[in-house]
Amino acid sequence: MSNSADPAGGEDNTSQPERADRSIDLESLKALAHPLRVQILDILSQYGPATASGLAVRMGESSGATSYHLRQLERHGFVREIEGKGTARERWWRRSPGSLKLEITELSQTQTGRIAAATVQRQWNTNREILLRQFAEHSLDVLPEHWITASQISTANVRLTADQLKELGEEWMRFTDRYLETLRNQDESVPGSRPVQIQFNAFPLIDGEETPE
Repeated sequence: MSNSADPAGGEDNTSQPERADRSIDLESLKALAHPLRVQILDILSQYGPATASGLAVRMGESSGATSYHLRQLERHGFVREIEGKGTARERWWRRSPGSLKLEITELSQTQTGRIAAATVQRQWNTNREILLRQFAEHSLDVLPEHWITASQISTANVRLTADQLKELGEEWMRFTDRYLETLRNQDESVPGSRPVQIQFNAFPLIDGEETPE
């Protein structure tokens, strides 16, 4: 089983960085396994480059804390400083380009890996749930009608075999890779654009029953 997180937005368009999709190894996973670090990575993916102080304001944390966690993320290649932007006291950071994949079955071979993977997945899910809840509760109050009608919240319930579920996930990833390729480096300079998060969930229901062969 794998779990992917992709920075479909939030790239620094000034340098057109080359994407480097990666599977997270155990050492990097342990470094990422902190709720604030996962949150920082998500914010940089969703909203683009930021400083430690800007992240601190958005997250309700101290700039010392966000600065420390940014340095730890940098050590393991999750974020990069934007050279030539900012000052020695106020550095700008962006998410390293490329998708991240957790190979859960491999990382969970050890207790340390299992705990770290669970921590990262839990925080990813928490962040996604918060964003979806904010949209559901406040979109009518803060968004223009054309953004609301362009949005989709979709759920499909089907009965699948493990092979069919795997095929569905692979086909979805091929589609998103193909469609989003030309949009990944689109930044805030594009008129009428705003940060958008795209979610897709497909999983077997734990309380379901497998059809006997």
